[in-house]
Amino acid sequence: MAFFRRAFVLFLLICLGCSAQSVSPELSRKIERQVRSYYSLPPRVNVVLSPLKASEFPNYDILTVRLAGGEKTSTYDFLLSKDRNTLIRMTRLDLSKDPYAEVMNKMDLRNRPVRGNRNAKVVAVNYDDFQCPYCSRMHETLFPQLLREYGDRVEFVYKDFPLAEIHPWAMRAAVDSNCLAAQNTDAYWELADYLHANQREFNSQKGQEAQFSALDRLTIDQGQKHSVDIPKLQTCLKAQDETAVKISVKEAESLGVDGTPALFINGEKVEGGALPIEELRVVFDRALQDAGLTPPPHPAVPSSGSGGK
Repeated sequence: MAFFRRAFVLFLLICLGCSAQSVSPELSRKIERQVRSYYSLPPRVNVVLSPLKASEFPNYDILTVRLAGGEKTSTYDFLLSKDRNTLIRMTRLDLSKDPYAEVMNKMDLRNRPVRGNRNAKVVAVNYDDFQCPYCSRMHETLFPQLLREYGDRVEFVYKDFPLAEIHPWAMRAAVDSNCLAAQNTDAYWELADYLHANQREFNSQKGQEAQFSALDRLTIDQGQKHSVDIPKLQTCLKAQDETAVKISVKEAESLGVDGTPALFINGEKVEGGALPIEELRVVFDRALQDAGLTPPPHPAVPSSGSGGK
């Protein structure tokens, strides 16, 4: 019995050695140089190689490379040829999952003010900062032009992502707008329109307290215009509860948002900040077509005529 036990242990060690082989020091140096050069890694980033594992691809092993720098760590899988002369970056995409649907599932859109059709098959979610100049440009593109074009085909939703470190009144504006949204959707959107169109008015206020007072007055004016419960609104403004805003920020960060505006159309992130309206139409139209809907007609793009001398 002892013989068979020793034989089994020896067999197990042999199998483990076959499935996880160490990378030689010489090969490790070659791989690290290639990785550092290709990805332009700063000196503070450490390159850590895992033992090799068998892959499903003939003539290749799997090598996992971990890049560790400070608090941030990234892990990448590569294919390493058996002759140890070729390293291929391997990205496995799971076609059984819809990445856009997974993004939408991470968003909490409950109780958020909506423009367009709340039951639309295409949902545009914009993580917004009321003091961000690029957000102002995006807002002017979305409203009224794209809202007018797409009408009830699209649901437009704003969520908060104030960059408080560089925009001193953005958090206050987010909280005030949410106080208003809790009572009246139209009042929220009118406030959002005004803030994006008149950022200079608040930037020019002398001191943060003056900016805050101006924001609160505007919010109350909008509330009165829409006949909301003013004492309730004033209580909310005085409390300045940032909880909901911070939850929205954390949600956005989980989606990879690190700046504004950050627009998602049915889960597809629209990169590039405040894009031209023509590029936004392409993404909206593709989302509509994917949902089995016909995109609306768009205004003709003026042709650039060749003027004479």
